Amino acid sequence: MEKAIERIRDKDPEQQEFHQAVDEVFTSVKPVLDRNFEFRQQAILERITEPERVIMFRVPWMDDEGQVHVNRGFRVEMNSALGPYKGGLRFHASVNLGIIKFLAFEQVFKNSLTTLSMGGGKGGSDFDPKGKSDNEVMRFCQSFMAELYRHIGPNTDVPAGDIGVGAREIGYMFGMYKKLKNEFTGVLTGKSLAWGGSLIRPEATGYGAVYFAAEMLQTKGETFEGKSCLVSGSGNVAQFTTEKINALGGKVTTLSDSSGYVYDEEGFDTAKLNFVKELKNIKRGRISEYVQEYPKAEYIRVDPSLDYNPLWAHSADCAFPCATQNEINTKDAEHLIAGGVGLICEGANMPTLPDAVDILHEHNILFAPGKAANAGGVAVSGLEMAQNSMRLSWPRQEVDARLKHIMKSIHKTCLDAGTEYGVEGNYVAGANIASFVKVVNAMLDQGLV
Repeated sequence: MEKAIERIRDKDPEQQEFHQAVDEVFTSVKPVLDRNFEFRQQAILERITEPERVIMFRVPWMDDEGQVHVNRGFRVEMNSALGPYKGGLRFHASVNLGIIKFLAFEQVFKNSLTTLSMGGGKGGSDFDPKGKSDNEVMRFCQSFMAELYRHIGPNTDVPAGDIGVGAREIGYMFGMYKKLKNEFTGVLTGKSLAWGGSLIRPEATGYGAVYFAAEMLQTKGETFEGKSCLVSGSGNVAQFTTEKINALGGKVTTLSDSSGYVYDEEGFDTAKLNFVKELKNIKRGRISEYVQEYPKAEYIRVDPSLDYNPLWAHSADCAFPCATQNEINTKDAEHLIAGGVGLICEGANMPTLPDAVDILHEHNILFAPGKAANAGGVAVSGLEMAQNSMRLSWPRQEVDARLKHIMKSIHKTCLDAGTEYGVEGNYVAGANIASFVKVVNAMLDQGLV
């Protein structure tokens, strides 16, 4: 295992996020490798960390002033042992091949946990839609899809949204795909309800994380009733995490964006949350504007030079990091423990650094990794694919019930795998082991391909 990790680092030394994701999975699955010599003999570690296909391309587009720009596009088709590649597209200035590979690697195991037939992939671009007009975003999306369409399809690779890619971007890309292929198929998920989207899809990642956390609390005989929660981010995942926490009797006191965060001791009730949704989804404003409407709240600008995020230093019962990768370090973990937080549930992908996870485990904090806790989004994407295949649209209650059932199933799968391999109650190890074994067995069944 150590040699496999060393080879990965030597081959792509700059891909730090990918190395981090691989280290976490490999560390967890050592007991599986010890029991199954065949996995080593078949070079499973080398095969599962090498993408089946990597697509990288230029994306030229023109702004409203007539100036031409060139961005870089990516699609990493990581593993198709369980089904068509499935995973989102991220449009953000930080996107590079290493980040896309890390996300695709995580997606393989996340999709495995959902019980649905989906492989893992991820894609995106270093284009940042913030501050761009609708026409500029449309021109970029059309140029992006003019290349990507060659490599995707409803039975090959089905992208969805991620950071920077919402209903607007999905619509523009779907329109271009339809024009180029001359067919109307479920090639993208996260579509508008009017033309093939699924109810509950926008809410799914946030709702699913809270459903998973509710199962964790239940193991301690507790519920969300009266619980105070810290949430980072203010986009789709954070918004619907907050909405579902409210519905279950909890209270969210923080929301953030890249410049800082708002602390509202009274909590983000329905009216306040609706204000945030309009601010972020329609006006595309900054979270700092919240205090202009609700002056009792406090806005704290976070200095990038700080080696911790003061958001995590507030007292609470639960924490939901829903912004981006690596947002909780060891100091943040210590602050969370000191603040009385007993449960941390990742709404984002890999938002907690490995050393911070170790500290949380040492203090017996209930900790849910993103590949399990935020799998609700891709789970409902899978349900959207099923509805598209049947040309049907299920009612809201049915999709929500299926989502809740899937999250309960993932929770049980993690606990059962942890118990079987001697790491009872460790959701990180349980999630990695259960998903790894399922993917590897499928790979072995299908031969050396």
